[in-house]
Amino acid sequence: MTIYFDNAATSYPKPESVIKGMSDFINRIGANPGRSGHHLSVEAGNILFKTREIIAHLFTISDPLRISFTSNITHSMNIVLFGLLNSGDHVITSSVEHNSVMRPLRELEKRGVQLTVVKCDKTGMIDPQDIQRSIKSNTKLIVITHASNVTGTILPIEDIGRITSEHGILFCIDSAQSAGSIEIDVKKFNIDILCFTGHKGLFGPMGTGGLYIKSGLEKFIKPFVYGGTGSLSDSENQPDFMPDKYESGTLNVIGIAGLYEGIKFIRDTGIKNINSKENSLLKRFIDGISDIKKLTFYGTDSIYGTDSIEDRIAILSLNIEGFSSSEISLYLDERYGIVTRSGLHCAPSAHKTIGSFPAGACRFSFSYFNTDEEIDTAVKALHEMTLSNSQAKKTMLI
Repeated sequence: MTIYFDNAATSYPKPESVIKGMSDFINRIGANPGRSGHHLSVEAGNILFKTREIIAHLFTISDPLRISFTSNITHSMNIVLFGLLNSGDHVITSSVEHNSVMRPLRELEKRGVQLTVVKCDKTGMIDPQDIQRSIKSNTKLIVITHASNVTGTILPIEDIGRITSEHGILFCIDSAQSAGSIEIDVKKFNIDILCFTGHKGLFGPMGTGGLYIKSGLEKFIKPFVYGGTGSLSDSENQPDFMPDKYESGTLNVIGIAGLYEGIKFIRDTGIKNINSKENSLLKRFIDGISDIKKLTFYGTDSIYGTDSIEDRIAILSLNIEGFSSSEISLYLDERYGIVTRSGLHCAPSAHKTIGSFPAGACRFSFSYFNTDEEIDTAVKALHEMTLSNSQAKKTMLI
């Protein structure tokens, strides 16, 4: 039996409706949207539109056509960063960003874009005033993760959005770890650009994602790919309007059909209920391991009870004295069938920030579909590992 605690990488299992939605598309429709006028093509196009609508509702976006589909959030971020920033522009980010943000920014830095990485504290939290102090006359964009994929810390994007709005600077959010688990309101948070992925908290399949761009900004963001969109077929020039401008080539409609069902599950269940369940699992886990002396975990100043749970998503990274993070993951997997992720989690800057670089950490990431019983099994396993390092290592199936 597998206990899956790697939901920050991709959520599993998916709601049954996701599988049924994808099966229905491939078995009953299967056509290319926007490429023909027959009823199957129209029905495929309707799937795209209703998915834009339900995404817009989730993120409080007034116009669903402001949402373009991509293959994942890395694709979305590359569209935004390479399409918007030019030599001489200044961009601000945080020290806990995923490489989906850091690597494009480092490449752009080589091309003349000025980059400021604002240092977070050892819990992964950023001070909005440090961002404000980093603003220059040529600052064009602030790009920030909503929640860290290493520490689970939720960053104060509402406060940062207020600063960007006051200074007339564009604000872009990486919602890879937050979308589907906590509230995202593009109006309330003054978000100009929102990048999202479908296969994590939105419960969709891999190969789905997208971006929201505030009205009028698309004229400043060049497409990443040019080609057929199913629109303006009489022109050899790329459409300059959304969503078509960033949707060249045939979309992953079967995946988007699944994404619709994943978000519908969130809507029907209630995002507050999902967040409450995941927080409950995190609290149970932390309470269960709080007396392990040889254990270090990240994202907080100390082992705590419930006082900081609301400031986190359901992610906890840890290390055990005497074990590498990979040994922890291997032991949990082979002895208990517990699936976690070890290493640097594609976020070396975050690990440098919290003091776990270069060794990395073992990450537990929980989902609405995990259970109290699964949490208790993980707690038991970690206690067993720390009873005797030498004895535990001898029992590792390697």
